[in-house]
Amino acid sequence: MISDAVKKGIERAPHRSLLHAVGCSSSDWEKPFVGIINSFSEVVPGHIHLRTIAQAVKEGVRSGGGVPFEVNTMVVCDGIAMNHAGMKYSLPSREIIADSVEILARAHAFDALVFIPNCDKVVPGMLMAAVRLNLPCVFVSGGPMMAGQVYRGGRLEKVDLNSVFLAVGEVVRGKMSEKELAELERVACPGCGSCAGMFTANTMNCLTEAMGMALPGNGTIPAVQARRSQLSYRAGRQVMEVLDRFICPRDIVTEDALYNAFAVDMALGGSTNSVLHLIAIAHEAGIDFPLSKINEISQHIPNICRLSPASNYRIEDLDLAGGISAVMQELADLLKLGANTVLAKPMGEVIKGFTVKDRNVIRTTTEPYAVTGGLSILSGNLAPEGAVVKSAAVAPEMLVHRGTARVFDSEEEATQAILEKKIKSGEVVVIRYEGPRGGPGMREMLTPTSLLSGMGMDREVALITDGRFSGATRGAAIGHVSPEAAERGPIAALKDGDLIKIDIPACKLEVELTQEEIAQRLKNLPPFASRINTGYLKRYSDGVSSASKGAVFVD
Repeated sequence: MISDAVKKGIERAPHRSLLHAVGCSSSDWEKPFVGIINSFSEVVPGHIHLRTIAQAVKEGVRSGGGVPFEVNTMVVCDGIAMNHAGMKYSLPSREIIADSVEILARAHAFDALVFIPNCDKVVPGMLMAAVRLNLPCVFVSGGPMMAGQVYRGGRLEKVDLNSVFLAVGEVVRGKMSEKELAELERVACPGCGSCAGMFTANTMNCLTEAMGMALPGNGTIPAVQARRSQLSYRAGRQVMEVLDRFICPRDIVTEDALYNAFAVDMALGGSTNSVLHLIAIAHEAGIDFPLSKINEISQHIPNICRLSPASNYRIEDLDLAGGISAVMQELADLLKLGANTVLAKPMGEVIKGFTVKDRNVIRTTTEPYAVTGGLSILSGNLAPEGAVVKSAAVAPEMLVHRGTARVFDSEEEATQAILEKKIKSGEVVVIRYEGPRGGPGMREMLTPTSLLSGMGMDREVALITDGRFSGATRGAAIGHVSPEAAERGPIAALKDGDLIKIDIPACKLEVELTQEEIAQRLKNLPPFASRINTGYLKRYSDGVSSASKGAVFVD
């Protein structure tokens, strides 16, 4: 066992003495050491309850003959970090999470790991670490938050965090009072769990299940239900079997598993951030998974499930309808069913017997919401390396759009213009210098998109950026434009009044300029100067790669 390095031999007496100090007994030296990698935090609703999850996991590990050690990594709440300097740290935290897990696991010689993530960057960060370490492991998330409820228009209505973001725009528009907004903010997030819609956190927890790295139910069982604790106990038990069979992440996270993850992503119309994260996970696994392959998957995987922000259904509804296993069973003929899983059997056997219980939530592949997937990769002279849009959340009239550019060099500038009602119908808002290097940190633009939606302009105005969008974003919001402005991508050449053409069905994003005009404008730009020149963000800006490559650190 790897843990023999800290518990076997006369020279390990000091190590054993320290282990005695944390409660180990001499009988533990013959047992595997299992790291329980928790991300508990008292400032993040999705993580406030994770000590309870960890306790159930530890009981499972002990019952399977292992010795569990709970350790912690960090988490950022994207909702709290949104729309201020804190959001610059959200995506960069993913790399720290991966690195800290590597440090914890190697320094303490764990034989196996159980990962307990929940929110946006923790899930991919831990998946990246799992593939890097390649130790037997199982994932179990903290589960989704239940939807809130509020009386609006004389009837009870389900709401979530995105409802609050949208409501800000409604207040600006004069369609909601500040008193109504205050009531909504009190009830929209009723308790623990990752925010209730198909936003980034829940997308990634569902895709962890689709990849075979977690047990059925990981993505959808609500945080507050007893089934979540039962699932956590089973995850603790299962990691002992995974260790016994020595099934490692690189045995599971293969090209077929990534295909299945993207296929389920397309079927669900998940967060655009999933593209960034899955590409980063593929990079850690040494798998080449170009953006072009994602569009190939999208072309033949129908969008059969739409949850908030694309509909009024939430993750709890998907769970009642059969969960991710039911979605995968519906897609069975289109999946790689031989892909391995932490249950030590192929995915086809894992999902066997699951059925769809509510056709309002999970449609058939023959009667989908759309015949192609809920995410699209766009390219053209404005995004030579690609851009991403959640096509499932775009109004039909905005799938093809031609409009004049309104260019802003930061999220704050664009937000102020929207609040002052300076954006006109038909325009294309461009927010640049918000990419991985330029931001730095590739902030999410949920505030400007939510304002546009709340003001009723998401059917009239498009928004493109080299930054990111929250999974809660809806409308013609096109992000991850690559190369970014800080790398002298074509988006840096744009000026107010340039005509931009968006054709989502054709996967095109272009500006009506010749290559010569673009090149001349870029040549005339002053050298890029980062907004931040100290601390971690400076190091991040210096080392991060393009969004098209997953915004990972490059050697």
